[in-house]
Amino acid sequence: MDVEQLENTFLPKESRAKSGRDNIFAWYARYQQAKALGEPAINGTVGSLLENDGSLAVNSVVSETLRAQEDVDISSYAPLAGLPEFIELAPELAIGPRLAGLHELGLHTSAVATPGGTGALYLSARTALAVGDTILLRSLHWSPYDRLAQECGLKVAHWPIIPEEVTNHPKVDLPALEEELESIASDNPRVLAWLNDPAHNPTGLSLDQAGRELVLDAFIGCARAHPEKGVTLLLDTAYAVYAEEPYGWSETICSKFAWVEWPENLLICWAFSASKSHTIYGMRCGAIVFLHPSEDYVNRVAEVCTVTGRGTWSLAPRLPQATLLAIHRDEDKAAAWAAERDRLLEMLHKRRRAFNEAVLSSGMPLLPSDDGYFAYLPCDLAQEVAERAAEDFLYVIPMSGGVRVGLCSIPDDEVERAAEVLINAWRAVTG
Repeated sequence: MDVEQLENTFLPKESRAKSGRDNIFAWYARYQQAKALGEPAINGTVGSLLENDGSLAVNSVVSETLRAQEDVDISSYAPLAGLPEFIELAPELAIGPRLAGLHELGLHTSAVATPGGTGALYLSARTALAVGDTILLRSLHWSPYDRLAQECGLKVAHWPIIPEEVTNHPKVDLPALEEELESIASDNPRVLAWLNDPAHNPTGLSLDQAGRELVLDAFIGCARAHPEKGVTLLLDTAYAVYAEEPYGWSETICSKFAWVEWPENLLICWAFSASKSHTIYGMRCGAIVFLHPSEDYVNRVAEVCTVTGRGTWSLAPRLPQATLLAIHRDEDKAAAWAAERDRLLEMLHKRRRAFNEAVLSSGMPLLPSDDGYFAYLPCDLAQEVAERAAEDFLYVIPMSGGVRVGLCSIPDDEVERAAEVLINAWRAVTG
């Protein structure tokens, strides 16, 4: 038999549909090859923060604390839901200083440890929706969102990343959001949306207070219009600590529900990831955090997620949970971690300022790029622009509708050259 016949023999159609190499790692491999050949290659591909010498940026407080953990935390299983102390810590890390204020408003939290933020996304999809339901995403998003939705058997709907026409906010197309929410709520038994904010991947866009409030009002309005249907908003805050307002959503939620009644059919969740905040990408440490007025319900949904996790990845790794506890339950270590985080944050800010200034003076289009790891050039000829940039040894990621630039991996002294190469590539391709 040839391969196709063997595929048909062994694999169902859902498995046969899976093919291709990950686009990001393919372009990263091209960068590595050029670098190995001695070319002046610039790496704008990966979603990892690199130092100016090209080495992985690692928060030394985290790595030192990781290596100092006891054998039981290195080798033993964690409880299925996560270490009890970590389950208490996760809402603090995800929600921030406003957690106490939200509790004072009568809201309750619970959490379940997950293998990274991706695990939190998966649990929300498996818990809040059934096969055949529709999930709401922004029109531009982290590409594995689509794979996660497919693996869970979900349909996908979109609302624009920025308004396509003039609206009352430059970053929120409120009519489009409300229309999609109404359509999903009318045709589905429940609603789930993933919102990657602040420091959106792949653009670096962050909503301000006014933008967050518009989005929150849309979900409140949907919940009130359909009181028989659960409405869940999951905030993917993977890059939040590298934003000007890392806990902006907590501020918005706290101020809103200080005077507005929370609809009982509205659930807000956070997908917390320690990958970027604690520079332990491969340790796969994260959590899904729930916020709702019913303590019984947040505990029940945590139980459901724990059972789902048991049947998917068994349990989340213990070592990184213990490490985060050792840092954030020690005042001195927490302060040292924060100081190193601030150093990395300033490095990102410096690169972004230089890149944005170069691009904005050139006339090349750029989606709003405020925070985090990335910038994004909207372009219908993304593959051609990336290939042209590679001729001058800048390696970036072509996507459907644009080019992602990993500012996180470009050294300070190469940012202006990277911008110049990208501008020239764009001009050469688009005329």
